[in-house]
Amino acid sequence: MTEHRSPDAHFRTSLLEENDGPGANPTDNQTMGEIIAARFSRRGFLQGSLAATAIAATVSPLALILADDARANGGSAFTFDEVEAGVDDKHHVAAGYDADVLLRWGDPLFADSPEFDPTKQSAQAQERQFGYNNDYVGYIPLDGSAEHGLLVVNHEYTNPHLMFPGLVTIVEGEAKQAPLSKEQVDVEMAAHGGTIVEIRKVSGKWQVVRDGKLNRRITSNTEMALSGPVAGHDRVKTSADPTGTKAIGTVNNCAGGVTPWGTYVMAEENIHGYFSGELPADHAEAANYKRLGIPEGAYEWAAHYDRFDIGKEPNEPNRFGWIVEVDVNDPTSVPKKRTAMGRFKHEGAESIVAKDGRVVFYLGDDERFDYVYKFVTAGKFNAEDRAANMDLLDDGTLYVAKFAEDGSIEWLPIVFGQGPLTAENGFASQADVLIETRRAADLLGATKMDRPEDIQPNPTTGKVYVMLTNNSKRKTDQVDAANPRAENAFGHIIEIVEDGGDFTAAKGKWEVLLKCGDPSVAEVGATFSTATTANGWFGMPDNCAIDSAGRLWVSTDGQGPKATGRTDGLWAVDTEGEARATSKLFFRVPIGAELCGPLFTPDDQTAFVAVQHPADGGEDWEPFGRPSYYEDLSTRWPDFKPDMPVRPSVVAITKQGGGKIAV
Repeated sequence: MTEHRSPDAHFRTSLLEENDGPGANPTDNQTMGEIIAARFSRRGFLQGSLAATAIAATVSPLALILADDARANGGSAFTFDEVEAGVDDKHHVAAGYDADVLLRWGDPLFADSPEFDPTKQSAQAQERQFGYNNDYVGYIPLDGSAEHGLLVVNHEYTNPHLMFPGLVTIVEGEAKQAPLSKEQVDVEMAAHGGTIVEIRKVSGKWQVVRDGKLNRRITSNTEMALSGPVAGHDRVKTSADPTGTKAIGTVNNCAGGVTPWGTYVMAEENIHGYFSGELPADHAEAANYKRLGIPEGAYEWAAHYDRFDIGKEPNEPNRFGWIVEVDVNDPTSVPKKRTAMGRFKHEGAESIVAKDGRVVFYLGDDERFDYVYKFVTAGKFNAEDRAANMDLLDDGTLYVAKFAEDGSIEWLPIVFGQGPLTAENGFASQADVLIETRRAADLLGATKMDRPEDIQPNPTTGKVYVMLTNNSKRKTDQVDAANPRAENAFGHIIEIVEDGGDFTAAKGKWEVLLKCGDPSVAEVGATFSTATTANGWFGMPDNCAIDSAGRLWVSTDGQGPKATGRTDGLWAVDTEGEARATSKLFFRVPIGAELCGPLFTPDDQTAFVAVQHPADGGEDWEPFGRPSYYEDLSTRWPDFKPDMPVRPSVVAITKQGGGKIAV
């Protein structure tokens, strides 16, 4: 997720209110709150699991044994001593585990990379160093190894007030941020994108291989191809690219995924903040851009590069908001923006191979009152021929979810010529439908959700988990006593089971796994199990992971001294048996940080987590008590001083003495 920033010392915007954009869905489609309210007015919460017949076809014998054992024992699937929730300037991990920083912003990635010097930053240096605000983390084994592979990491956005010395000054007792220079904007652009880096486990500890032949940085200036139905369309042509086939760069890469054929997919999320300028009210793209909150102008790139000024390049925003696929086996390959998968504020692109060999990707649109999607490839995955899979994402069907009050879900195809997606409603082709995916979903009557973020299919149980972070804009008249979630500050988690255990199915069933927040506060309406301790509850679910045993892990974004009295972290959540809806805190981050990732190696012996923007928002923590910026942190926060400036990082968590995590 991306925070919004003003150039005038607006260092941290409320994570609950403004950082996901304008909440611009204009339709009267039902909200998830209204649907949940109606559903739970007729039946109790958590009356057992979803019907076993709906998943039997996809559940492995091992999973059934594990589930039976869990029900028989009535206990948690996780074994570790819980971390104490709280707020301070350190990270904390469960007893018996090590949490080692593997990579930090500015760390060298190549043999010829310069060492990081925050006082002498340049775009040229940053292009050879680990980028800023790491979000998605993926692992692609080399030679099938769980201890030697490629780490792929998204770099979502930048915090210039924490990056650049001298940018912030105190004027009459208030912190003021100066406009960015072109050189600083160039560093920001180079710090976006992604990193592909070889890593190896040596004597139980992970190390970066700086001379790895597949190491690569992708930035906001990397040449990319537009592929699929939108490629070459008039609405993506610009003065720099009259063909409409060559996009430059990627931005705001939040969550992502690794495909079954071993490529890296990057989701472009909050693209609206990078564009400034204005269009005439009657411009052909005006309504399209308004639906996405474009332009917002949180970044200052348009002051130096015309392509981010929509008055000068009105089609440029249509070249962002896609899923980007990267062939990690070739560091010279051109990344491809796969337009068949739709254009919106993508959070994640996790996939699974269906029974018939087609591949299904689950996609969230991270904004209040927007939608849950899935994409089903037309072609089938070929495990014996990687090359045969390399363009699967150019042809398939995109669907949007409609949740019903009776616990059923329908996946509505977003296909030109079907239903309202016709010329009468302003669509001339499938390219138009995909460029305006949100409007197409509006017309189809999709269910307005509470900020859909990560969505993870579980190959062990056949279920799908949807993280819904929060929605502070939901009004009181959209809920009732059975679902007291007006101004839903803490979010919830939805569990889906597709019909017949088939991930390509057009219908399925849904259930609320958790309504999040402090269960000791009755008006919050949280639904953690009674076995969940005061440390175990959480709010604002964001990213999640399924380990190889089929267990759910949830990371959070937005907790802090004011919101919850605790920092963000990683929680283990039981989904089966009598322990269902029990949560335990495994790892917590320092003040100001959010936790992204998380990612487990294939042997479950390492969990990689991404720690974003540590120390941002120091004004919320009494020992610091003022907005965080570069010089202030370097002189007034002694525990962070050795690593000045405070640096986003990827942390490797391993069990002391070896072994699987939480087993």
